Amino acid sequence: MRTNGIPKIERIQPSAAIPGGEITIHGAGFANGNRARPAVHFGTMAGSVVMASESMVVARVPDGAEGGTVRVHAGHAESQPFPMAIGALVADNLHPVANPAVDRAGNVYVTFSGQRGQKVPVSLYKITPNRTVKPYVTQLLNPTGLAMDHDDVLYVSCRSDGTIFRVTPDGHSEQWIEGMGTATGVAFDRTGNLYVGDRSGTIFKIGADREIFVFATLEPSMSAYHLAFHPGGDLYVTGPTTSSFDVVHRITPAGEVEIFYRGLGRPQGLAFDRTENLYVAASLAGKRGIVRIAPDGHAENVLSGNNIVGLVLEPSRRALVATSSALYTLDWNVEGLPLNS
Repeated sequence: MRTNGIPKIERIQPSAAIPGGEITIHGAGFANGNRARPAVHFGTMAGSVVMASESMVVARVPDGAEGGTVRVHAGHAESQPFPMAIGALVADNLHPVANPAVDRAGNVYVTFSGQRGQKVPVSLYKITPNRTVKPYVTQLLNPTGLAMDHDDVLYVSCRSDGTIFRVTPDGHSEQWIEGMGTATGVAFDRTGNLYVGDRSGTIFKIGADREIFVFATLEPSMSAYHLAFHPGGDLYVTGPTTSSFDVVHRITPAGEVEIFYRGLGRPQGLAFDRTENLYVAASLAGKRGIVRIAPDGHAENVLSGNNIVGLVLEPSRRALVATSSALYTLDWNVEGLPLNS
């Protein structure tokens, strides 16, 4: 391809990232006839170039990157800006271990989970739509999974003692149920039943009357189960094991367990979009970030980032991405399911 000495970007893979993530830029004219390494800018900030050739550049997104474009500089020439979704930091000094939760007003709830048995000053934070971070709940020990019911009441699992807490919109928390083993992932079905993943191998189903059933049994997880409901009613579950070739399980409403996809590294939080694609925080072929798995089982990396533990896809095409220490937001061309539907 002739570029007349001007770098040309043809595509970026993946086309979304948070700071620290690596992307591959495909195109031409990146060497520009000399041995100097090209430069890459994310918005106005320079990223670090990991490797480069005439037709490909691998670059890392810098902290504080803003704007939704990427440019490649080769010598004195510069490519046209190429669109890309880049996550902006919302809050750090957090400790999420699963998906955040979002209410209908746009408030985001995220944990400071702590090490097992560790009491922390603030267990849950509330982040308002204007990005004000507020302490929300104290006293919870190792809060893990978060789920909103149809009335915008938040339910929180605590893995240290197997309890589930109910948190009203004014921040009042009360124990709702106990005895859930090492309670991790939580999710509501369409009729208001709450499902709880005990990482030792059990998925519990709890009715509104708090009657408890064993819904399904799985292989134990080394860290947690993460749960999400498909619009059709099946429950999808991830649970990292010691394998680097982990699976996503699909469980029918009758409790029948099958493998939906095999081949992820350390799969964690998951969510569905409007067209029933599944998004999983995981590694695929050694690349870390968020993996999209189509209904037919085709998988690809769609967002790059390190230490991602959870995500939320909103109907407004905004995404929230939680790492083990921070929360990011990005405008992404992915339409999420209605909140608390």
